[in-house]
Amino acid sequence: MTWRTQLDRAELRPLWQTLHHRLSSGRAVTRVRLGPLDETGQAALADLLGLDRLPGERPSVNLDRLDVVLREVCELSVRDVVTQLIGPLGNRAADAVGAREAREALWSWLGSHEVVTAQPALIAWVEHLRATGLLASSPSASRACAASALRVLAALPADGEPLPVLAARLVDGDAHALDDGTRLSSCVLRALSVLHDVPMPESAEERRALWGRAGASDDELSSTVLVAGLPLRGDGLAARIARLCAQSGQAASLTLAQLRAQGPLGLGASRVYVVENPSILALALRRFGDRCPPMVCTSGWPNTAAIRLLRLLSAGGAELRYHGDFDGEGIRIAAHVIAKTSAVPWRMTEQDYRNAAAQLRPGSPVPGRLTPAPWDPALEAALEELNAAVMEEVVADILLDELALRA
Repeated sequence: MTWRTQLDRAELRPLWQTLHHRLSSGRAVTRVRLGPLDETGQAALADLLGLDRLPGERPSVNLDRLDVVLREVCELSVRDVVTQLIGPLGNRAADAVGAREAREALWSWLGSHEVVTAQPALIAWVEHLRATGLLASSPSASRACAASALRVLAALPADGEPLPVLAARLVDGDAHALDDGTRLSSCVLRALSVLHDVPMPESAEERRALWGRAGASDDELSSTVLVAGLPLRGDGLAARIARLCAQSGQAASLTLAQLRAQGPLGLGASRVYVVENPSILALALRRFGDRCPPMVCTSGWPNTAAIRLLRLLSAGGAELRYHGDFDGEGIRIAAHVIAKTSAVPWRMTEQDYRNAAAQLRPGSPVPGRLTPAPWDPALEAALEELNAAVMEEVVADILLDELALRA
């Protein structure tokens, strides 16, 4: 009788299975408890160990004694016998440590990713993902989902692409990757809700609206951007409209459709001033008329038309300078514009804010939820310290005086 025939019996199977489970823990094991065993199982164990009586329903087996017996039977250790009869041993302790380290590496990678650091409001998104377990699958699957979400966020605003087209382009050709109910869709929508400081959408209509704010399926006619003083070169319709309005001292509203049909844009002036609020554009036109320096207004969060125009201007050699409100949302909008275009901050430092806040009267609005300003780490602390929002209109004269140098 071979050792395998002697040991690989149904009556001894509970012994080998229990040993396999315990030895795969990755921890030191000196004895194991079996059971409940029927009389046949007890008899087989007593026979194996050379006992003079049945060991009972729940016997405790000493591994050193068993090892001596097995070496006499087959010249193999307990581990060798268990491995050959049941299969390779695991190491759950090491696996758990490895999983923890892999998950910590995942959060470290996600928190320091360039998409997150460019818009620090997304740090709250990362913290939410970690707290709620939205990425609670294996570290490798979680990282793949997070990487897809980051690719989508980096590509937004989406220039009016339908959501399935956007998904197919960015997520391994899967046109349904961003469909309602997918983990990836929920992950990206959570990021957008954090960025725009709005509640997580609950209905299909709310989800479509938030995707629309991110440029997915933007209507080519309703997505517009206000400009003034843009002497654009070229024969495209957008260039002609902007040039004619600049010569007349009027603002122009360019549609996404016009900008898509435009092609490359040339600009006589090398600097373009980008502002958040239409009132600044109106004040500039009132003061400068047909001498107004080149200006673009995002009208709050920039839509697809605004981002497309700014990218076209940058590609044509323009230097973009951005100014917005000194409050929580204004800082997030500024970070978004800077992350998505080549714009640089214009009079948006901590000192600019302190100088402007000194002019405020008591009872001014508070800044709301604050997030870091990537271009000036001290700005967030100053906003928190003074707890006062400075709207762009408060510093309009300062901005227009600088524009006067360009007019």
